[in-house]
Amino acid sequence: MEEPKAGTHVKRVIGIVSGKGGVGKSLVTSLLASAMQKKGCRCAVLDADITGPSIPRMFGIQEKAVSNESGILPIETKDGMKIMSINLLLEHDTDPVVWRGPLIAGAVKQFWTDVCWGDVDYMFVDMPPGTGDVPLTVFQSLPVDGIVVVTSPQELVGMIVGKAVKMAEMLHIPVLGIVENMAYFECPSCHEKHFIFGDSHVKQSAAEYGISMTAQIPVDSGLAAACDRGGIADFEASWLEKLADGIESGSDQK
Repeated sequence: MEEPKAGTHVKRVIGIVSGKGGVGKSLVTSLLASAMQKKGCRCAVLDADITGPSIPRMFGIQEKAVSNESGILPIETKDGMKIMSINLLLEHDTDPVVWRGPLIAGAVKQFWTDVCWGDVDYMFVDMPPGTGDVPLTVFQSLPVDGIVVVTSPQELVGMIVGKAVKMAEMLHIPVLGIVENMAYFECPSCHEKHFIFGDSHVKQSAAEYGISMTAQIPVDSGLAAACDRGGIADFEASWLEKLADGIESGSDQK
């Protein structure tokens, strides 16, 4: 394991992973971190998705990170959450990061070793999709306490969830829960749920791999608008409350 910057004390590190892209991993990272922050916890987000960073936009961050003699200083949101992402170091948000795997993995490692995180209760790591260099680097370099797997209703994705879960098992990382994004659409008039992307498989997947905590996030235009305007921290939703409670109670038992 790599040592963090002197003065950094992180109690728990939670990885947010997915077997494929486009399932809402950054959304879940942002919502879960915000839920824990609202509980009074000191939270941070390490955006490990170097080639597709979206965390700063979720929180409406416009500033760039700076450094001093101590190290790189993360950006703090208005409610005190600490954020580090490659986009906070680029001149323009649209500048591409065209790096080979080892360079990308090295950058993620530096976000742990060179950033002055200070005192953090929960650090959420937004992983890139898949089971490649960066997830392996995070699992081997950071003291990851557990992961949350993000999926969507399609049957194919259920198979890909298995890859993420089995990778965690190989590396002896506990799977804390599964979140199914875009699970359904709730009619605003009659409140009937419509499963527009197919039937849910989250309970089935959780039972197959012995995972007790699950959550579902619906298709919600208000949530999409909050992400676009950088207001995810202010968005009120109860979808991940039980998962957040479970993560917190698990911490209390350690």
